Parts: sequence; C-alpha cells; structure tokens
Amino acid sequence: MRKFFIGFAFVSLLIAGVLSYFASGDPDGLDKTVEDTGIAEHAQEHPFSGSTFADYALGGDDKFTGLAGVLGVVVVLALSFGLFWVLRKKSDAQ
Repeated sequence: MRKFFIGFAFVSLLIAGVLSYFASGDPDGLDKTVEDTGIAEHAQEHPFSGSTFADYALGGDDKFTGLAGVLGVVVVLALSFGLFWVLRKKSDAQ
C-alpha cells in the first residue's frame, strides 16, 4: 500500500509540475459563455485574487505555474495524510 501512495504522490507532482505548462491559456467553454452572455460584466474580484497562488501561478508570473502546482499538491497531500492519520488514531483508540 505504501508503494501505491508514493507512486500516487509522484504522478501527482509530475502532472502538476510538468503538464501544467502545456495547459491552454484560452478561456474554457464556461468562461466563454459567461463573457458572451454579458454575465462577466457583473462579476466582482475574488477576495483572494491578489494572493500568492492566484491564477495558478506564484505572484501572477506564468513562469512559475509548475511550481505553484507542485506546492499545491504538497499542501493538499500533507493536509490529507494528516487528517487521515488523526482519524485513524482516533478509531484505533476506541
């Protein structure tokens, strides 16, 4: 089971760090529809739009898209494994 989790983490980091550079910068279907119908005119800026990881880049620089993806994966994996560890320990004690 440990090999599976290590492999999963490796593949996740690879996808986030390498394949993210090949993502299209063009708007997807939902974004295009929102722009075409005029809904975007009523949109407001998100409170976290100026944060470090906004727009899938570090500090808004597209050169760091992969690094932002890797850091995001590391944070999610750490939180997930920490939560699973805490829940497992509680259920073992009962």
